[in-house]
Amino acid sequence: MNYFELFEIPVQLKVDKAVLPKKYFELSRKYHPDYFVNENAEARADVLEKSAMLNKALKTFQQPDETIKYVLQLKELLKEEEKYELPPDFLMEVLEINEELMEMGSDKTLLPNLELRIEQLEEEIYESVKEIVEHYQESVTTKKELLQVKEYYYKKKYLHRIRQQLTVKA
Repeated sequence: MNYFELFEIPVQLKVDKAVLPKKYFELSRKYHPDYFVNENAEARADVLEKSAMLNKALKTFQQPDETIKYVLQLKELLKEEEKYELPPDFLMEVLEINEELMEMGSDKTLLPNLELRIEQLEEEIYESVKEIVEHYQESVTTKKELLQVKEYYYKKKYLHRIRQQLTVKA
């Protein structure tokens, strides 16, 4: 059983967060271990597993990048600790941002400009997959489209690391 089956929703790259709380509480009651204390060991173990899975699923669905990662893993297009090669043009752009970050030193007046560049780059990379992410359909979306989402995921992850460096400098 995967997270989408547990939540009884279709596989999607962007989960509607408005439906999550109600469904989560409904399933929390359904799979609460206290209701299974008189059941056999197998039933108790099963409900404990589902209860833990429910919490992990909610956490994943509340974070868009984690939802994308989860779907790509379900489709066997993303593996943990995978070495993904990003396109050279993206790496050059990020290299420029990193250089500016290093040259900035203690001059915090340059931070807003760098943050803006990263934000614009994030918007730009999302724009290329926006339709795929927002309108994903299990049997319609192609592997080629999912590979575009995978590239977006790795770019976003890379930009997130730079944002963390900015936060340290701030």
